[in-house]
Amino acid sequence: MSTVTERSAAGTRMAVQLDGVTKRFGDSTALHEAWLKIPPGEFMTLLGPSGCGKTTLLNLVAGFLESDGGEIFIDGTLVTETPAHRREIGIVFQNYALFPHMTVAKNIAYGLKTRGVNPAEISERVDEALAMVKLTGYGERRPRQLSGGQQQRVALARALVIRPKVLLLDEPFSALDKNLRGSMQVELKEIQRRLGVTTIFVTHDQGEALSMSDRIAVMSAGRIRQIAAPGEIYSRPGDRFVASFVGDVNVFAGRLESRDGDRSVVSVGDAAFSVTAQPTEALSQGDALDVFVRPEHIAVETPDIAGRLNGTVAAQVFQGDHVDLYIDVPGRAREWVLVRCPGVDAMTQWPKGQRVGLAIRPDAVAAFPKESAGEQA
Repeated sequence: MSTVTERSAAGTRMAVQLDGVTKRFGDSTALHEAWLKIPPGEFMTLLGPSGCGKTTLLNLVAGFLESDGGEIFIDGTLVTETPAHRREIGIVFQNYALFPHMTVAKNIAYGLKTRGVNPAEISERVDEALAMVKLTGYGERRPRQLSGGQQQRVALARALVIRPKVLLLDEPFSALDKNLRGSMQVELKEIQRRLGVTTIFVTHDQGEALSMSDRIAVMSAGRIRQIAAPGEIYSRPGDRFVASFVGDVNVFAGRLESRDGDRSVVSVGDAAFSVTAQPTEALSQGDALDVFVRPEHIAVETPDIAGRLNGTVAAQVFQGDHVDLYIDVPGRAREWVLVRCPGVDAMTQWPKGQRVGLAIRPDAVAAFPKESAGEQA
């Protein structure tokens, strides 16, 4: 065993570990020194926009791509140069990749057959897999006779029947309609929890990531920007990209007032807020910055109260269980302020054209240095 393998295996054994993994395509770097540790049984989501490197990272773990630097471990074993078929991973592709000429049962059995499992065990495990994905009795059908959701279940059963060390999911719900996608998310999470299989899930859908994950790795431009639990990603973003990409957010022009230890005081108009100091460490008192506030962390009140922003209701959008109000704040260079009001009373309480005050919740603010013109993520 190599020194690096022994070093990684000496501590807590990770189900998946990437140590400084890099991938280039010609002159373009698709993945910049990715460091990632996934403990056994975790549901880890790679979240980011198209082209951010999340599928490249997944394919490196799967063995479909060769890295240009760094090391990859699965279950404590160095697999950087191990071919895909020997990595003991199961994968569900975006298009499911079912064999159209095979029955459902034969599709599920394919991986077991190539591994030399005896026919009696194959039959038993296929039946178990069909029951697990609620497709008992569908074994003799062909993929074309199934709905999209059923095909997705077959692909999942085929990936799990081999009892993989790691399950890889490459945007498996993208072809499903909204309602079916929601029910399949619940079913997949239930199966994953029941089996305890370590899972890496790739998506650009923030709702999927926030609702399904134990932790999320947010990616942009080939880099992992933040790794944390969904609640922390949403409430305490690590940088301005994470703050702006995950969920709806308002961005206000602010100013650094002071810094004391690990906290800074920032202001928006006459209102002052205490925020984590780390993002403002390079700034001086009085420097401009951007203040990020979620729409549900702003309350609509009567105008002209000290420490409040004032504006006019420009639009209302009824969303069923809540109302989105768009507030035109004078002197604000960016778009209208979005305020999310629970219930439906806001439609009549704050009609279009009414002047209002905005109270920002003081413990729900994040601040980052202003973005320069050439600093797009």
